[in-house]
Amino acid sequence: MKRTHLPLNGLRVLDAAARHLSFTRAADELAVTPAAVGQQIRALEDVLGVVLFRRTPKGLELTPEAEGGLDALRAGFLQFEEAVRAMQAQQSSKSLTIAAPRDFTAKWLAPRLAAYGRTDPELRFALVAADESLDFTEANLDLAIRYGKGGGEHESICLSEGAMVMVEAPEGGGDTMIAWPGCEGMEGMASLRVADAGLAIEAAANGFGRACVPHLLAEADIAAGRVRATDNAKPSENAYWLVAPLPQWRQKKVRAIVEALSG
Repeated sequence: MKRTHLPLNGLRVLDAAARHLSFTRAADELAVTPAAVGQQIRALEDVLGVVLFRRTPKGLELTPEAEGGLDALRAGFLQFEEAVRAMQAQQSSKSLTIAAPRDFTAKWLAPRLAAYGRTDPELRFALVAADESLDFTEANLDLAIRYGKGGGEHESICLSEGAMVMVEAPEGGGDTMIAWPGCEGMEGMASLRVADAGLAIEAAANGFGRACVPHLLAEADIAAGRVRATDNAKPSENAYWLVAPLPQWRQKKVRAIVEALSG
């Protein structure tokens, strides 16, 4: 069923003018001029096809047509206010749906979410695998992590400057090169291919060879001695970004986790 286009601004002016029975006092309430109130009422009368006010020696009077709709109009405005409060209440929600590459979740995000979750027992997380589309509406996402040269069309913040590092098992990795989709400088050189950078790190840790991977992803394994870096990290145009459309980005719960993850 097609909904009728409602002249909401005119109806709001009608409500104020009906309560005060004065265009001047309605104008004061609405922070407009009395002339603007009169124009809104005339426009509303044209749309509805009814007369709403009559001028009498005692002042303004409501017509029976206007009186007949006021109760429903005011009930409708109360429902609008309830709807706004219900939507704003979600600002206090502590459930977050986050999309991230699987290897990034395993290697970097999960331990940090666990630490962040311990700060508030009411926090709840839903983690989903990120894809290229990052459809926030369809997936009901609050936040996503993107790997690339920028945050794209959404609001974003870089987690760390882009850098790549070559890693291998602590005892050495030989000459075998390990490649993954999106790896830099491995075209035609690799003798082992895996699905992502996280698997490349695992392959290197297990002695399959050497892998060039994002430094941010390998930091924990290097620190733990599971792999060693064969040289210093090299700058890269690609980095990990926290991204979200502006409405999500403004939410209190999203701002808080962005600060926690990027701080």
